Amino acid sequence: MPIIIVRDDITKMNVDAVVTAANSALSGSGGVDKSIHRAAGGELLSECKTLGGCQVGEAKITGAYKLPCKYIIHTVGPVWYGGKDGEAKKLSLCYRNSLSAARDAGCETVAFPLISAGAHGYPRDLALKVAVSTVEEFLYENEMTVYLVVFDKKSFDIGKAQYAEIREFIDDNYAERHGDGRRRRGMRSNVAGGALMAMPCESAAQKSLIWDGDIPEELTRRIGELDESFTEMLLRKIDEKGMTDVQCYKRANVDRKHFSKIRSDMGYKPKKTTAIAFAIALELSMEETEELLRKAGYALSHSNKFDVIIEFFIRGRNYNINEINEALFAFDQVLLGV
Repeated sequence: MPIIIVRDDITKMNVDAVVTAANSALSGSGGVDKSIHRAAGGELLSECKTLGGCQVGEAKITGAYKLPCKYIIHTVGPVWYGGKDGEAKKLSLCYRNSLSAARDAGCETVAFPLISAGAHGYPRDLALKVAVSTVEEFLYENEMTVYLVVFDKKSFDIGKAQYAEIREFIDDNYAERHGDGRRRRGMRSNVAGGALMAMPCESAAQKSLIWDGDIPEELTRRIGELDESFTEMLLRKIDEKGMTDVQCYKRANVDRKHFSKIRSDMGYKPKKTTAIAFAIALELSMEETEELLRKAGYALSHSNKFDVIIEFFIRGRNYNINEINEALFAFDQVLLGV
């Protein structure tokens, strides 16, 4: 998945490179930068002193020392002055130059903090838009997996108005509110790994059912007349929309290798999140989305919060997968893509 939003400690990310929001002296004086310097050890500061500092928008690369990654990329983000000092352009340069440094070093995976959204005062929602748009533009020309790392949900703001709108849609459509732990008729509960799971009850007759005869001709005939598969429908829809494969899998937040696997296997069964990601990339209607999901053996339900959020965006004809993932993240749901 090219862009992945995670809630984690960036110093513990097992990637090729982590990016730090540095100061111009590269001294590791505060915030994320201080944490990275502390985790990497004193040798990092010694190397930084040889680099001659760093200007706003620039990026410089060093070893990672005690961090689990290979490299640390240092970039200096702009201070927020109300948006009148070219802050967006400078912030975009931070991401672009950091990504270029990572590519030149042979990195396949990179983790970013939300640059300038802390002590520099850049509004988090605006900083996020710059980050996502710049990374997205870079990934159209380059193969790389990029992580946007936030420490907690408060660090990740999709905007109060949109949050309230999605919350209202969920309240109006979510069939199981206040009922996540209820037992249902015909189901029994089983505790495994600390989670409550629902399991279907089996009768003695069901348990004893064993197929011991010849396969009926009618069943053989029907199996031989299977409908269009998920992969076949996906490829047909790509052609109908006049899109290239690259345009489709990039918009779906799916990497090239995974798409090649899907294309080469007409019987491929994707994860539900991947199937929906392609529906979003193709800008399918609600009915078309449900048809594509059926090809993969899935459905959307008002008993599932994730499904209700997906429906909210499709019915609103908002097919920006990054905005959808931001909303899913805000509501603690799994993200779209591979």
